Amino acid sequence: MIALAFFFLLRPGEYTATKSESTPFEFKDVQLWQGMTRLDLATASDAALLAASFGSLTFDTQKGSVRGEVIGHARSGDQDLCPVRCIARRVIHLRQHNASPNTPLATAFIGGGRSFKLKPADITKSLKQAVAFLGPSLGFLPADVSARSLRAAGANALLCGGVDTDVIRLLGRWRSDEMLRYLHTSAEPLMRDYARQMLSGGVFTLIPNQDCPSF
Repeated sequence: MIALAFFFLLRPGEYTATKSESTPFEFKDVQLWQGMTRLDLATASDAALLAASFGSLTFDTQKGSVRGEVIGHARSGDQDLCPVRCIARRVIHLRQHNASPNTPLATAFIGGGRSFKLKPADITKSLKQAVAFLGPSLGFLPADVSARSLRAAGANALLCGGVDTDVIRLLGRWRSDEMLRYLHTSAEPLMRDYARQMLSGGVFTLIPNQDCPSF
């Protein structure tokens, strides 16, 4: 769910099982595709699901979204950190336990008929532990991260990857320039070349206005 939040720029209320601010995604809201063929999530083999080439989420009543809007991703190229394979693994887990279509996507079955639903606090705890383990080389501390950080992290990764801000706004379902506060100008790849560009582009002559004396 952490990976899905990152790739789909999700709010905590969308990728965890809480209705505090948005409607959580449910089993029925996901789709997997192989080329132009939509896979039947009930009958496709596990191997077929994991080999899917494209995955998507349907936004129903999520905050700031258009009802019925679909946003998808192709494979990332990584076996683990891939939005398509993450969706596939969720589907496989849920259907193994006969989950209903209305089961929150962030549900885990732990045996004996028991299950738990992931909460924002669970995500925040995991992120803080990961940051503490990786150390200060990340450039931030455990206190700086929470379940809300993944939306900002995904947006910033897109910006550093050269994706146009209008496209980022569409992917994140932002309706205004509020998105800009998620984009960190402290990201080294983003700022790497700006000083050189400012020096080379800073040599210019302004077009004189009418008050400027002529020569």
